Amino acid sequence: MSTTVPRPRQAAAPARSPGKARRHFAVVGAGMAGIVCARTLVQAGHRVTVFEKSAQAGGRTATIDSPFGSFDAGAQYFTVRAPRFAQAMDSTPGVCKRWSANSVQVLDAEGRVAAPGLPQREAHWVASPGMQSLVSAWAEPLLQAGRLITHTRVTRIETDGLNAAGWQLRTEGPGGSPHVHAGFDAVLLAQPAVPAQSLLADSALDSPLSNALGHVATAPCWTLMLAYPQAVRPGLTTLGPQWNAARSTHHRIAWLARESSKPGRNVIERWTVQASPAWSAEHLEDDAVRVQAKLIRAFAEVTGIHAEPAHAATRRWRYAQTTQPLGRSHLWDAARGLGACGDWCLGHRLEDAFLSGLELALAVA
Repeated sequence: MSTTVPRPRQAAAPARSPGKARRHFAVVGAGMAGIVCARTLVQAGHRVTVFEKSAQAGGRTATIDSPFGSFDAGAQYFTVRAPRFAQAMDSTPGVCKRWSANSVQVLDAEGRVAAPGLPQREAHWVASPGMQSLVSAWAEPLLQAGRLITHTRVTRIETDGLNAAGWQLRTEGPGGSPHVHAGFDAVLLAQPAVPAQSLLADSALDSPLSNALGHVATAPCWTLMLAYPQAVRPGLTTLGPQWNAARSTHHRIAWLARESSKPGRNVIERWTVQASPAWSAEHLEDDAVRVQAKLIRAFAEVTGIHAEPAHAATRRWRYAQTTQPLGRSHLWDAARGLGACGDWCLGHRLEDAFLSGLELALAVA
């Protein structure tokens, strides 16, 4: 039986301009775009409740722990081009650190260096101690105020039973427990385009957002994570190549990074390997054990590391890299009070997600 969840206690809101009504926004998704959107709305004096199906905020900046150290399972690094992104980074001093990566190499299909390295036109940045740390830091005030609800999947958007001009959300919590969260003036979807479009369809909502979302295309990615603690002994600092990051033309592998080379990380040698979009799509529904074995073989071919890893794990991302972006920073249906944001609006970079979430918040605030 569905239950209506009491509205969480809200921390004191910042002062807002006289005459501006305080509204309550629901944000679905706690990745970079969702958290940036939410915190911007809070700073503007509004109430916000963020719903996240995972255990914590972060989205594709996810950091996965292992007995040998952490892995950046999604976004590997980010660049900073927009002054607004640089200013936001400065609000959390010490979290973002520059990663030299020995310059990113370019490899041919056999793993040979095919070019001297990508031009170092801009710095490669990582969050520390893991890529998830930046979004987590920005999400912490929301979590402390009870405005970030995790382990909760939004299944339907409906007209509020007590206010025909507002919205309520049906959700599933741990174990599939159903709840209804009511009292929202607008619902903002900070999800990949396909799940956002599906949620609108499942909710039987007629909005221009649906058609726009259908023009976005995103490629999947299988990620492999490997640890080699045997490399940490006298006279041996690394296994295999002396570079720390590379783009590869191998048919299975598109990217490799030595996690232990990133600032603030454990020294035990660890590698994150991301499969090519085409191979990931072809093997999207394959058994994870089979995928892992194939990627380990490809990793050995590319790096020359044939040692048995002490730890191996995979992660499948169904919506990893935008191949056809929306072409504008966000979607906002003011008549219905529905919006959407994400890196897919502008591209696939982490900064694109930041700008999309920020622009949507500014548009609705």
